[in-house]
Amino acid sequence: MPAYWVARSRINDPVEYKKYTDLVPAIIEKFGGKVLARGGRHQVMEGPDKFHRFVVIEFPTFEQGVACFKSPEYERAAAFRRNGGGEVETIMVEGIDMTVGPGCAAIGVGESH
Repeated sequence: MPAYWVARSRINDPVEYKKYTDLVPAIIEKFGGKVLARGGRHQVMEGPDKFHRFVVIEFPTFEQGVACFKSPEYERAAAFRRNGGGEVETIMVEGIDMTVGPGCAAIGVGESH
């Protein structure tokens, strides 16, 4: 089942942050990830307006996404961001199978309210 790496970030030092973003695509690809959204148009619908860059990456499995985040390669790349290049909140969330009944019920599809 696919999983999604969802990150929201704020760039504090564009030069250091670019060192991070230059390395990450190859790392994501190595773990089977596919970038679905990166930067681009967005609107904060609710919550603090602290973050101004949003990223969504799909991985084939939850485990592959977590392994990517915890990999030595990613840790080396993330050091540029973590050492002042930017602030990030990252989560990994497992997707659901919308083709089967229980998956649909998990989000309330087909239920009467």
